[in-house]
Amino acid sequence: MLSNYIKIAWKVLLRHPFYTFITLFGISLTLTVLMVLTSFLDHLFGAHYPEVNRDRSLYIATVMQTDSSRTSMSTGPASFPFLTKHAKSLKSAEKVSIMSNFSFSNTYINGKKIKLNTKYTDAIFWEVTGFEFLEGKPYNETNIQNSDLVAVITDALRDQYFESGNGSVIGKSIEIENIHYKVIGVVKGSPPTRLYSYSDVYFPYTAPKSNYENKGMRGRFLAIALARSTSDIPAIQSEFDSNISKIPFAEIKDGDHYTVLIVKAEKYFDHFLNTFARDATQKFLFYTVVGFVILMFMGLPAINLVNVNVSRILERASEIGVRKAFGAPSSALLWQFIIENVFITFIGGTFALALSYLIIYFINSSGWIAYADLTINVPVFVISLAVCLVFGLLSGVLPAFRMSRLKIVDALKA
Repeated sequence: MLSNYIKIAWKVLLRHPFYTFITLFGISLTLTVLMVLTSFLDHLFGAHYPEVNRDRSLYIATVMQTDSSRTSMSTGPASFPFLTKHAKSLKSAEKVSIMSNFSFSNTYINGKKIKLNTKYTDAIFWEVTGFEFLEGKPYNETNIQNSDLVAVITDALRDQYFESGNGSVIGKSIEIENIHYKVIGVVKGSPPTRLYSYSDVYFPYTAPKSNYENKGMRGRFLAIALARSTSDIPAIQSEFDSNISKIPFAEIKDGDHYTVLIVKAEKYFDHFLNTFARDATQKFLFYTVVGFVILMFMGLPAINLVNVNVSRILERASEIGVRKAFGAPSSALLWQFIIENVFITFIGGTFALALSYLIIYFINSSGWIAYADLTINVPVFVISLAVCLVFGLLSGVLPAFRMSRLKIVDALKA
């Protein structure tokens, strides 16, 4: 029966090319935008190079100082000593790395100033991330303890600063802010959308101008705690919460203004969301707005397709009347039209998939986002498949229900 419904749907598509074009164009355009958007969200929040362990990583990136009523607050990154004491000591984590937020420095090539993004990290940074070393190796604990003036640079900076085609740059000197650093490694760069791994140059945290010795709770650093498996994440969060709860009140108290300290070890998306929505009300509003936008984005094209489908199905009223006259139940007609519409939607989804690949390829190769790696992987494809199904049902149920309820006499007169 299913194969018969699909054959009928195919014949209907060939019967009226104009209606077919309008239907497939509306479906393809909507699903293309949704697929590209899904791919971009996966690019932002998924576990991709170089943050390949993001699914089992916890981010300690914000220190919030507030009063007891939370009417005023001050937030910012943590200091290196604060993270060393309360994050590095986590026994339930496999590894904990401390790094700075990226900052800016200048270098000069043939008298031309180049603005660089710079980051200071510990040696564990290279273990919690998955950077690909094209040349050399990362700095280690010995380099850090000796305060060696060494640096790891990206391939883009290598090609820009050093003359290409002259062999390896390992051991060569790069001058940044009037300080000469020895290049010991070259990595494939990170997209700027990966905020905690992105940089042009990576220094040991003992390098000049890192300010890692600054005291207090607030500074310019963050930590990534890597779990052995995703099941260990709750234990790490619980241990970190326990560490924070043991901080003496005298250390938390900042004059007479801030008396409460809030620091969390969070999954990446939770940390991202909490940056914009700090309480349950704001999160509910955020999800409501996102849900409304998605509903409108899918609903408006679906409504247009409902009208097209109604017009298309009305032409088949006599067919419906004949089938009813021979005893076809309304439920059989209802499922026929729903299956036909889902089939048509999946055809449009196939066109959308091909178009999405072209758009994503263009985005990746355009240079709009450095090292962009948008892709339609398994999660993106499954989500897109689910969207096709929902869209097909959304735009097909109402016309199908309406036509399945037609009386035999009215259907034969149409």
